[in-house]
Amino acid sequence: MGRKKQVSIQDVARFAEVSPQTVSRVVNDSTAVRPHTRQKVLNAMETLGYRPNYAARALKHGRFNNIGIVLFNITTFGNARILDGAVEAASEFGYAATVHVVNHSSDVTLADIVEQMKQLPVDGVIVVLEQRVVDFDRFKPSKELPVVLITEKPSAHCPTIDADQYGCSTSAVEYLLKKGHRTVYHISGPSTSRAAESRAKGWRDVLQAHGIPVPPTYIGDWEADSGYEAGRALAHEADCTAIYAANDQMAYGAIEGLKDSGKRVPEDVSVIGVDDSLIGTVPRLSLTTMRMDFETIGREAFAKVKLQCEGEYVPTNTKTLIPAKLIQRGSVSDISQRQE
Repeated sequence: MGRKKQVSIQDVARFAEVSPQTVSRVVNDSTAVRPHTRQKVLNAMETLGYRPNYAARALKHGRFNNIGIVLFNITTFGNARILDGAVEAASEFGYAATVHVVNHSSDVTLADIVEQMKQLPVDGVIVVLEQRVVDFDRFKPSKELPVVLITEKPSAHCPTIDADQYGCSTSAVEYLLKKGHRTVYHISGPSTSRAAESRAKGWRDVLQAHGIPVPPTYIGDWEADSGYEAGRALAHEADCTAIYAANDQMAYGAIEGLKDSGKRVPEDVSVIGVDDSLIGTVPRLSLTTMRMDFETIGREAFAKVKLQCEGEYVPTNTKTLIPAKLIQRGSVSDISQRQE
């Protein structure tokens, strides 16, 4: 069977009974087309399956109206929500998005990532930088392809934006200490994760600021099963009355592990998570959590790269942090009034 012939502007013009120039104006978003005529052309494009030639469009206008979004993992809750926010914002401004997933590697570089994106029809790149890269401090994007990094750390040459991972942790731990808990145990994310590193640092710094010895860290992998195993282990720690888990999946797993070990939540052990990812998934959700606004991060990242694509200056060596919000439910108890 032969390959189907590509639909041309001339085909659309004949079907819609307009001139090829009118079709071209619609393709290029010109305002010099009456609404009724524009709709006729759009209907013809949909019926015939017309696809604009974006390469030709880029030669004419200097842009593809397409943003590259690079992630190391597309399945985690935060990354999926960031991607959703960026794609939605792009669509609102007439931009498409090309998603590229990078394999986890200890020697991955930003230079390599961006070089790969240069081979694609994109005007700018958003990199969700969830793991450390060896050239973070020295990487400098070309003027032709602006780059925005989603990371908590400022970059000398790229705008950065992220959730306030560190501040999220300090707020969560302070909240538990104010509830009368004398220490807080932590279930961290994997050691390769920048977010997990920042969240663990915030937990550690608050305890040290209060003169509290830092208990051992239980390292998880963002999945509920790792939280379950940590919960089972922590049930045997005599001074463990509070657990701060680095995400909700591990927090939920920890609660199940504690319960299976004979502990009550929150009567015996309080648990708090991060990201508010289980709402709508777990019925009668009682987990107290720090809600991250990932969609806003994605939208703001797109806004920063769009400005650069359109010739505007966006400051570097500064960072934009989106704060987390405490969502109080039923997994934390106040023990400050208990008798010694």
